[in-house]
Amino acid sequence: MAQSSPVGFLVPLNSDLSVDGAAEQVPILPGTNSFGRNNLGVVDRRVSRHHIILHASEGGAAELAVEGANPVVIRCGGEERKKLSPRSKAYIVDGDVLELIPGRYFFRYVLLDCSERSSCSRANTNRSQVEACSEEVWRHKRRKHDVEEDTPEAKSSEILVDSSFATIRHSRISDERSPAAFRLLQVKGIPSWANSSAVGLQDVVQGNVIFAVLSNYMVDIDWLLSECPFLEIIPRVLVIHGESGASLDIMKMKKPSNWVLHRPPLPISYGTHHSKAMLLVYPHGLRVIIHTANLIYVDWNNKTQALWMQDFPLKNDSAGKGGCPFENDLVDYLNSLKWPELNVSYESIGQARINPSFFRRFDFSCAMVRLVASVPGYHTGSNLKKWGHMKLRSTLENFTFDDDFKGSSLVYQFSSLGSLDEKWLSEFASSLSSGVSNDKSPLGPGKAQIIWPTVEDVRCSLEGYAAGSAIPSPMRNVEKEFLKKYWVRWKATQTGRCRAMPHIKSYTRYSGQRLAWFLLTSANLSKAAWGALQKNNSQLFIRSYELGVLFLPMPLQGSHLPASFSCTDDNGFEQASPNPKGTLVGMRHTCLVTLSGQKTAEETDSSDHVITLPVPYELPPRPYTSEDVPWSWERQYTKKDVHGQVWPCKVQLYMERDP
Repeated sequence: MAQSSPVGFLVPLNSDLSVDGAAEQVPILPGTNSFGRNNLGVVDRRVSRHHIILHASEGGAAELAVEGANPVVIRCGGEERKKLSPRSKAYIVDGDVLELIPGRYFFRYVLLDCSERSSCSRANTNRSQVEACSEEVWRHKRRKHDVEEDTPEAKSSEILVDSSFATIRHSRISDERSPAAFRLLQVKGIPSWANSSAVGLQDVVQGNVIFAVLSNYMVDIDWLLSECPFLEIIPRVLVIHGESGASLDIMKMKKPSNWVLHRPPLPISYGTHHSKAMLLVYPHGLRVIIHTANLIYVDWNNKTQALWMQDFPLKNDSAGKGGCPFENDLVDYLNSLKWPELNVSYESIGQARINPSFFRRFDFSCAMVRLVASVPGYHTGSNLKKWGHMKLRSTLENFTFDDDFKGSSLVYQFSSLGSLDEKWLSEFASSLSSGVSNDKSPLGPGKAQIIWPTVEDVRCSLEGYAAGSAIPSPMRNVEKEFLKKYWVRWKATQTGRCRAMPHIKSYTRYSGQRLAWFLLTSANLSKAAWGALQKNNSQLFIRSYELGVLFLPMPLQGSHLPASFSCTDDNGFEQASPNPKGTLVGMRHTCLVTLSGQKTAEETDSSDHVITLPVPYELPPRPYTSEDVPWSWERQYTKKDVHGQVWPCKVQLYMERDP
């Protein structure tokens, strides 16, 4: 009788969770599987001969039972650790890591799909075969999950999904290291190809930093120092945060002596300091990083996030006294934070007082983005269009876009939904619809689409229902009837992030795979973040601090192309230049495209400089079906998630408040 094909493998790992290429993968057959030190290659007698039992079904679902005398640890999604005592049971899913003894003897459960077993059934499958098979399985499962197979539209959609699936892996992202584009953050528990162009905290916070400004909402000092230990020894670190109460008390206790904590003034109730940015001062330059992640573990490892970065040199003697728009916007924003002046010994100029004006020493003339910030207050007169959605409106009004974007759609994508009404949504859409076409006629209003995870998206995510803690919107905000026409799905197949719930916030106007503009920001969709017009549109009322970068089709000309200046030289994340040879190329316009649209844009108009932005989600997004339910963290969900949990969980990882 022929032996059954395996439903999966236990893949031996090193202590850093990389695959141990010298060890054999252990097949898991349908039915009951007993594993211990004899068949797992472990000589430690703390691992019993029948240490764990895996009950695996033909479909691949597996229940783990601890038979040995010592506990076993499951790393759910590869990260969250769950200890199982002897005689206890739990379900495991594809990608989970087992620690046979807590902290020792690591194995990853790699699930095989029925259609793939024939090519992966040998017990002695080598490392490359298992990795290739598991990646193909992931692709097959995601396609089945993402495509509704019962409709004619599904067949055409499946073709689109297949063609876009490999985009991030196979596309030539010419500007992926340029300040003209942003980068996705790495996510644990997704295929390796999906992280091929992504970055982590250590990739950008590095080098000979002599002063740092870390701006964020939430800060876990223990985790931050474990990731970037040198932050404890550089001369000064200013942490601008949004913490209060017990969280702030903990920060004060744990902060190194070289750190200064500052919570900006919040003159209006229910406001927050929500901006996420870093200013890293080096002996001869400044690194500006604007991103979407709190300074906590789960944000930098488990969620879809992004960052933008550019390095700027010190101004030379020939630089003009007047600041460029980026410089003026940055200094104006920093002034609003009211931080205490600090003294730092600066290699190039000696002792320096670090205040907002200090940053005018750097040359921002090659900035490839525009800043869009929000500052609490009642803004009138010349300040009416300085902040919030009115800043975005005034910036777009001064740009000319291709005719393709007349009446084109708008996308709002975020992780917290405020209390909205149709009047404000119309006001907000008016700002995002600003701009003129080549014949100087207005682009006109665009149809708004709101990307928001469904209950099933959260339940099946890498974190399961726990991911819903970072999508904090109450039922009264989500269930408003008028919102139904806006809902579209979170689908990120082409970037491998369907199961990495979005904490990124982005807004864009698009036509096909081309983008009129793209905004990466900390601002969720709320009046508190973007502001609301009052007094016959003569006043803008904002509660919170926010910060974002706006990518525009700016003209580039010869010497104005950004140089490849890097504060860290060749250390890791050196910036590339759209014109690396420094030659004059005459006037060229940039064309912003998604990963899926890169090839088409390059082939159709060689006169444009194509900038590929790794927009994580599909465009156009798919509308909700009648069965889709928008996520709200106030509902109860009894259908178990991928980790066997229901909602609300006994332990919620964190809550991000944004009224």
